[in-house]
Amino acid sequence: MKKFNLIATAAAGIEGLVGNELRHLGYDDVQVENSRVRYQGTVEDIIKTNLWLRTADRVKIVVAEFTALTFDELFEQTKALPWDEYLALDAAFPVAGKSQKSVLHSVPDVQAIVKKAIVDKMSEVYHRRTRLPETGAKFPLEVAINKNRVLLTLDTTGSSLFKRGYRIEKGPAPLKENMAAALVLLAHWYPEKPFVDPVCGSGTIPIEAAMIGHKIAPGFNRSFVCENWEWIPADISKSVRAEADAQADYDIELDICGYDINERMVDIAKLNAQEAGLLHSIKFKQMALKDFKTTKENGIIVANPPYGERLSDQEEVRKLYRQMGDTYRPLKTWSKYILTSDLQFETFYGQRASKRRKLYNGSLRTDLFQYWGQRNKH
Repeated sequence: MKKFNLIATAAAGIEGLVGNELRHLGYDDVQVENSRVRYQGTVEDIIKTNLWLRTADRVKIVVAEFTALTFDELFEQTKALPWDEYLALDAAFPVAGKSQKSVLHSVPDVQAIVKKAIVDKMSEVYHRRTRLPETGAKFPLEVAINKNRVLLTLDTTGSSLFKRGYRIEKGPAPLKENMAAALVLLAHWYPEKPFVDPVCGSGTIPIEAAMIGHKIAPGFNRSFVCENWEWIPADISKSVRAEADAQADYDIELDICGYDINERMVDIAKLNAQEAGLLHSIKFKQMALKDFKTTKENGIIVANPPYGERLSDQEEVRKLYRQMGDTYRPLKTWSKYILTSDLQFETFYGQRASKRRKLYNGSLRTDLFQYWGQRNKH
């Protein structure tokens, strides 16, 4: 089968996780770059990685890479590509664009020229004198120019991979599903350990943990734009999905809890977990953070508390951080992972973190403050 050069895009700070995921899925030639990871694969791999990548945003096919300093060069090199191998005669192919530190800096012009070059090529191949219909399947293209290097990609995903399909409702400032999965993976949680999200909001972090615990492919509940393309056989898609289904293990006993002070959020979390088919695996309960007590050991706490972005909220939020410190510090064998944009978090928590990791929650710079628990041997 034909192999494609592929890119999995990711939020800044979690590209390394996407690289690890690809290696775990059996891809060996994996190159991690800023906000993306390169690998190679067949049509089957395109479906498989869309289905299984928990922390990526989308999977793209690299159509071509070249240098262009003039619009002429951009046009000619784009037109020379075998577009008919990707696009059907009636393909709808919107072209998105971006340009950084390049001579060709006008994005609308760059998009228009790439579009025209593809139209010209397709018209020649298909002997069309009239406009291309663009009434068929969608093929989202992107032209990205960085330091005069042009990268032409075809998006196989469609709506971003974080859209798992189980979020019926979300609360204020929700965490994207792939970011929630990243936090669970960074916490090195194993399914036999207790897992707690004390400020669970609409339940995204516990749901992602349960999906990891049960070995459920995160994309099982949705489709991908490439599944409508005629050169991607439906039986391949079917068999990759069936294989993923067979790997899920619903019998594993998980100890996952999600708490929130707001009862309405707890109800929303339950609805979302039910939609994901995971309500039986997570205990959701209305509870204030400071009321958490446990005799269990070696657990993991992952929290995405409010950040207090508005000054009026800051005092409330910092009070919450103090409560976190008072409640969690005594839990010596537990590891705690707390994501916030408040860089003074440690002061209010009352303890230096074992490690901090910079992550972007959307465009917002946040830090994951990590407090590693002492191992209990028995």
